[in-house]
Amino acid sequence: MTADPGQPRHEPHSAPDPAAQFSTAAASRVRTGDDGSIDVLASVGGVRGLVESSLPAAAFLIAFLVTEELMTALIISVVIGLGFAVARLVQKGSLVQSLAGLAGILICALVAYRTGDARDFYAWGFLINAGYLVAFLVSILIKWPFLGLLFGVVRGEGLDWRKDPERRRRYSLATWLLLAVPALRLIIQVPLYLADDVAGLGTARLVMGIPLYALALWVGWLISRPPQSPLEAGAHEATHPAEQDKRG
Repeated sequence: MTADPGQPRHEPHSAPDPAAQFSTAAASRVRTGDDGSIDVLASVGGVRGLVESSLPAAAFLIAFLVTEELMTALIISVVIGLGFAVARLVQKGSLVQSLAGLAGILICALVAYRTGDARDFYAWGFLINAGYLVAFLVSILIKWPFLGLLFGVVRGEGLDWRKDPERRRRYSLATWLLLAVPALRLIIQVPLYLADDVAGLGTARLVMGIPLYALALWVGWLISRPPQSPLEAGAHEATHPAEQDKRG
């Protein structure tokens, strides 16, 4: 029995590619400029993102060093984090981003409160950094380097970069650089934790926070940059139409 040619044909849907879905989701937060280059500051949340990620921890450190009262320092950091979350919700910002930042502060505060030790405010960060380190390492070893998944979508390559050994090598090198961020944090901060140096640990956490990650992201973008990505080519054509007319 043949199908009625007048009826629309339904093509089977292929199963969604988990790697492509993850790549698209991860790349959705990466921002680029008009020339196709990465806008690192915007990608990490802008000035507001830097303040929201740094101020609660900075307030905790300053309050504890000044008052030597753990509970006072915890309350101040949580109140500031709660204030940022409420402000984002009132301004109809991302619910996930608002609650994620607050959840991180609450977890840090809860751990320190349960142990009664100020340095444990930073203990949760060790687990987070260890998780990132393992995830980046695994992505390199299985030849799906994280920055390839992240930048491939942004540059318009999709997952085609995996077919090119040189592109895969560059993305692996860039991911090694990104992996160095959590590795350095652990190498420097764990000894400070063991030495019970709250001031040094808190300062190191602030200095090695988002700014260090942003630097690694920017250098990784440069290292993995192709001769000219499809996105950059399109941006160049849009900003230099006269050159394209001459070549045509």
